[in-house]
Amino acid sequence: MESGVRTVRLRTGVTVQCFVRGRVGKMNDEGGAPLLLLHAWGESWRSFTRLIAALPSATIVAPDLRGHGGADKPGSGYSLVEVSEDVTALSEHLCVRRAHVLGSSSGGYVAQQLAVLHPELVQSLMLVGAPLSLEGKPPFGDELEQLRDPVTEAWVRRSLSWYQLLHTVPPDYIEDRVQDGMSIPADVWRASLRGLCEAAPPTQEGRISVPTLIIRGAHDHLVPRSHQEALAQRIPGAVLRTYEDTGHLVLWECPERVAEDVRDFVGLSIRK
Repeated sequence: MESGVRTVRLRTGVTVQCFVRGRVGKMNDEGGAPLLLLHAWGESWRSFTRLIAALPSATIVAPDLRGHGGADKPGSGYSLVEVSEDVTALSEHLCVRRAHVLGSSSGGYVAQQLAVLHPELVQSLMLVGAPLSLEGKPPFGDELEQLRDPVTEAWVRRSLSWYQLLHTVPPDYIEDRVQDGMSIPADVWRASLRGLCEAAPPTQEGRISVPTLIIRGAHDHLVPRSHQEALAQRIPGAVLRTYEDTGHLVLWECPERVAEDVRDFVGLSIRK
């Protein structure tokens, strides 16, 4: 299956890098839909490498969101609506008319916004450690305000301690996330978080009616269980699945288990 990283200039004015595996436009022509992966704040498409490896036959589209990875890093344009519109523009460029959309952590917030604004694009929705709301200042907000360029390796490593890990994660995967963090300028760290925290929760502003799977870690200290139960209640027919021995970073800790649930949820569109 063909795969590689493409550089794409979007109609929204930014250039992003995007990992693509398979013939995405042709797949839509034949009635199928690729898996569109949206990464978390502070990461890049490479945070999905272990999930992608566990889904070897899936057609994949995994972009770097603006400000992250190999995408442009402008000083502004980080509202939730603007970031979701980048995803829409990328889908247009790749001739993807429908996709199974999976968002990890804040990437799940972007995925919700996409499903509200462009339901015609979303065939199904998978939210992994995703919030109901990001309104308000996060516990690490004050530290982030003090961040200055160049963003150091030591600071990025310290920032990873914000997230509890209950499983052993391969060291090379952690090192890749450190590189992700160091590639983001200090003002973009702040602006991208501000865009998330200032947005109205998507399910408060609109309706999501596509088949939805919500995966949460039982020991998620950032996204309360009550919030994810409320999120499931706001999406008709949503399935809420809890991983009992996992924290907030479900994708980091249990990519193979997530892959199994994705295959089961999506059905024959994604084969093992």
